[in-house]
Amino acid sequence: MHRRNLIQAAVGAAIAPWMATSALAQKYPAGPVTIVLPLQAGSASDVAVRHAAVALGARMSGSFVVENLTGAAGLVGLEKLARARPDGQTLAALNNSIMTILPHLQPGQMKIDTRKEFLPIAGIANIPTFFAVPRDAPARSVKELIELARKTPGDITYSSGGVGSPQHLATEMFQSYAGVKLMHVPYKGASQAALAVAAGEVQVMSMALSLAQPFLADGRVRLIGYCGLERHAQFPDIPTLDEQGVASYDYSSWIGLFAHKDVAPDTVAVLRREAQAVVNDKALQAQLTKSGLDPWARSPEQLAKIVQDDHAKWQKIITDARIKAS
Repeated sequence: MHRRNLIQAAVGAAIAPWMATSALAQKYPAGPVTIVLPLQAGSASDVAVRHAAVALGARMSGSFVVENLTGAAGLVGLEKLARARPDGQTLAALNNSIMTILPHLQPGQMKIDTRKEFLPIAGIANIPTFFAVPRDAPARSVKELIELARKTPGDITYSSGGVGSPQHLATEMFQSYAGVKLMHVPYKGASQAALAVAAGEVQVMSMALSLAQPFLADGRVRLIGYCGLERHAQFPDIPTLDEQGVASYDYSSWIGLFAHKDVAPDTVAVLRREAQAVVNDKALQAQLTKSGLDPWARSPEQLAKIVQDDHAKWQKIITDARIKAS
């Protein structure tokens, strides 16, 4: 009996940590999970994150609620996650502009090292981006847009979702690479900026496909160039900016899910496992594609490397092109 009791005690001690981990895993989420999105409702990133949030909630039998928290080019949302209780009940969906561009564009205001403060959970979507113009715009191509801009420097207006937004950075990069000067007209979000193009209030915008889709359907917006190095599969007839004389121009925007760096490893492991299952699910990927987004399932390791690589890439682009937050 004594020996049997010793064996049972030893077995119990061995499985106790596993049982604790299993119990913790079963407790998460312990209530509604807030996904802070420092971007406007209705934006391309918002569409992607809401699809993912619904899928996560269904898979984990919980509630994942997206909270749009705009302000200071994304800094307000970053600070909310940094200050949040590290229990995994508050997450953030962050794009490459916030994670890897703002640190170089607004170094004086960035009090958070995005590479150290946040744990990558999963990549969600890549956002196809095109240069878009109003239906009656004189420019029928990016090449013609450049010619017009050189004739009247600073007269052609472009809209964005605000200083430091993806649209702002993409167009500043374009100006630097093409050697032209446009006038920036910032709006309170990408949705309003896209509406401004459709209404003819501005002459061009670096526009996410998901935002352009309603206006393409009724003909109020035309796409004149794709921002990647290879033509987009859905629009093979639209040439890239690189093809139209903007040598080596390559802009893309992604959105991923991140957690506070101090969230318990067991909780992080559960969240990563379930999030990976969701972003690799064919049903979610079909939803993203239908919404004008490219599925972008990336593991935590892949996402961490992408953040590091993009951080270095944008440091060079912003320094070399002398891009300013204005």
